[in-house]
Amino acid sequence: MTPAIAVSDVTVHYGEVLALERASLELARGRVCALIGMNGSGKSTLFKAIMGMLTPDTGTVRIAGDTPAAARRAGLVGYVPQSEEIDWAFPITVREVVMTGRYGRLGFTRRPRAADRAAVDAALERVELAGLAHRQIGQLSGGQRKRAFVARGIAQGASVLLLDEPFAGVDKRSEATITALLRELAADGAAVLISTHDLHALPNLADEAVLLMRKVLAHGDIDEVIRPENLVRAFGLDPMAGGAR
Repeated sequence: MTPAIAVSDVTVHYGEVLALERASLELARGRVCALIGMNGSGKSTLFKAIMGMLTPDTGTVRIAGDTPAAARRAGLVGYVPQSEEIDWAFPITVREVVMTGRYGRLGFTRRPRAADRAAVDAALERVELAGLAHRQIGQLSGGQRKRAFVARGIAQGASVLLLDEPFAGVDKRSEATITALLRELAADGAAVLISTHDLHALPNLADEAVLLMRKVLAHGDIDEVIRPENLVRAFGLDPMAGGAR
């Protein structure tokens, strides 16, 4: 079966700085994969390469067998960026944020049809934000904001969801809600790639893990990936011993 995500020998430089070096991984449908590594290890760069937001120096990325650009046009990929990448003061409501997931289906006029409004309503209900649909997005809590962007991916009908540090600044209750939702989406056949610093939460969050330090150091079962010798290679110490996040 064609992988939901296939990254092969991807290398990315920012000027003279090496961000990714021959990174390779595959993720199947119906799986939640945690992407772990220290700050500067290349996690956000990997997300941007998968999204097609940057062009690798070498290597290839395929989503469901197609290029990132084609996958985006087809609405296959949903992306939840880091909070600092978003202007929370922008005058847009929660409903309007979620509706942006339907833009690829709206046609030239960008006028939502009944099916689009129904998809947005269903997505808001699923993430428990229906009662906040008309609030400006910046008025939501950190966890609610993240759920709004997950709802965008749901309304879009994305089969691949990428979440870059979605639990940063989020309380434990919201983290548990988002985790349960991602598990449900994977059970429905989505592939979920999520970056996180919380190694202790991995067994509840994910089915597998990727350990990144510019290169993919390990990929597989969580217990194998977070073996002490692997963590030393990635972090220079044992983050599990100190409760690192």
